[in-house]
Amino acid sequence: MSTLLTTPFSATSTADEVLAGVELTGRRAVVTGGASGIGVETARALAAAGATVTLAVRDTAAGERTAEAIRTATGRQDVTVAPLDLADQASVTAFTSAWEGPLHILVNNAGVMASPEARTPQGWELQFATNHLGHFALTTGLHRALAAAGGARVVSLSSSAHLMSAVVFDDIHFRERAYEPWAAYGQSKTANVLFAVEAATRWADDGVLVNAVMPGGIRTRLQRHVDMAALEAMTAQLTDDVPAWKTPEQGAATSVLLAASPLLDGVAGRYFEDCNEAASARPGAIRGVAAHALDRDAASRLWQVSVDTLAA
Repeated sequence: MSTLLTTPFSATSTADEVLAGVELTGRRAVVTGGASGIGVETARALAAAGATVTLAVRDTAAGERTAEAIRTATGRQDVTVAPLDLADQASVTAFTSAWEGPLHILVNNAGVMASPEARTPQGWELQFATNHLGHFALTTGLHRALAAAGGARVVSLSSSAHLMSAVVFDDIHFRERAYEPWAAYGQSKTANVLFAVEAATRWADDGVLVNAVMPGGIRTRLQRHVDMAALEAMTAQLTDDVPAWKTPEQGAATSVLLAASPLLDGVAGRYFEDCNEAASARPGAIRGVAAHALDRDAASRLWQVSVDTLAA
């Protein structure tokens, strides 16, 4: 195992602190789910640093309100909105087909958490379809634009919930086993890390850097399906120097660190939390990265499964 990468930043650092002195003028960025939760702050911080930002969102009306707020806050007018429903492959294809020119930063931020059982028209389990397959199709569909940018960054938002489940290749879509919301969410978040591991290898020669992020706990609409008392119990073991709940400004910090900080030049295929590379998770812990999420064989297998699933 290589030495873990550390930075001067921590769990309490904010997105603006991480990007202080970073100049992104001329860089183009896409933030999925940029109209809610930490996506808003991620997009605002990138715009404030000079990036031209596109909010890729399902609710374009909410996206336009957010874009206008970011324009007002940053003084930048080049904040735009584009429709993107990650659970709808036609929507993903429309987005990637419409993109023109290079793309320097892609933050795969959108997602659903611990939702009731639901399926796409293809029969795919909704959390896996949205959190992984949608972003897989989006990122691979934008690969040419990312490669054209030279040194592009892709940020794959995972979660400590990846510790709950590896990708169950024999029954990814819960066709045989009983559906369990957290197992489904955990599996999808493991997939987000495995995607970063495999993409980092496949795209190394293209200069595309892909990493995974655990942003921390932030109270947003992401938790709308969650029993908050149970969630509070899960975070009770965290210490004072690692807040159980972050502000959106703190929650976006690790995302923008990987998206734009020169401290991460040349770094790919790793998992970060609290602005630093995570250590291996101890049994029963809710911090760190699971071995199953960094498994290169699983990463390669998931990539092929994803290609096959989308082609079916």
